[in-house]
Amino acid sequence: MARRAEFSAQTLLVLAALCAEPGEWLHGYGMARDTGLKSGSLYPILIRLAERGLVEARWEDGQPAGRPRRHLYRLTPGGLASARAALAATPAPARASGQGRRRVAAGEVQWAE
Repeated sequence: MARRAEFSAQTLLVLAALCAEPGEWLHGYGMARDTGLKSGSLYPILIRLAERGLVEARWEDGQPAGRPRRHLYRLTPGGLASARAALAATPAPARASGQGRRRVAAGEVQWAE
């Protein structure tokens, strides 16, 4: 029996978005826009990654005018290493592509054409 992949295609999209700006705190809305994932898929992925210690999360500082505070996410050092390894090992057919979305290419994040 074949071994199940460590990360789903959707999770790889999230990891690619987080790897695009390692060390930066990103909010879910921006990641949803970059990956094309809906919130019902994105946030459970972020929660699972946080539970595995690959992503850390915190609330945005202060109360912005006119909107609620955002939950922010970034890769932990171990999460960055795991994400880069998983993205580099992703076979071509499993790579995400599509108009306006990011795609995984040999461990890098590139805009799809």
